[in-house]
Amino acid sequence: MSARRWSARALHADPLATGPMGHYARSMSDACAIPSHNPSSDQVRELLKRAKRIAVVGLSDKPDRDSTMVARYLMDHGYEVIPVNPAIEQALGHKSYKSLGDVPGTIDIVDIFRKPEAVPAIVDEAIRLKAGAIWMQLGVTHEQAAKKAEAAGLQVVQSRCIKVDHARLLGG
Repeated sequence: MSARRWSARALHADPLATGPMGHYARSMSDACAIPSHNPSSDQVRELLKRAKRIAVVGLSDKPDRDSTMVARYLMDHGYEVIPVNPAIEQALGHKSYKSLGDVPGTIDIVDIFRKPEAVPAIVDEAIRLKAGAIWMQLGVTHEQAAKKAEAAGLQVVQSRCIKVDHARLLGG
């Protein structure tokens, strides 16, 4: 894949243009989507302190992908990372599950590296499993799914990088 400039011109010229972190932006409005709210820094810090198991939905087995770099960082900082990706057998030395529903045990955070259209189904599964939180990675927002998750008692973080927030708030 060739490198592209992350600019309004590139986004309008190519509806599948990728940004500097490899995220797809289908239009300027999607690229600039800002969640209506996110938890405070103190709330995010507490979430990251109490979490132990993080299911990374969309984790790649390719070492240069954002999802892989973030998952490796989380593992290096003591989290149990559970790959969830039906297209791969394993990632970072761990078995990959086809769906959240296949993951044994409890999940503290569901970290989503998928397009916004995939978020509602992931949130529905996380609610069913009584996960603790939904984390939509940088560039991923879905207001309706976020409201549904919050109404079910899950904490929700949208369009933020868990690695960046961990380093910023807990000194990674």
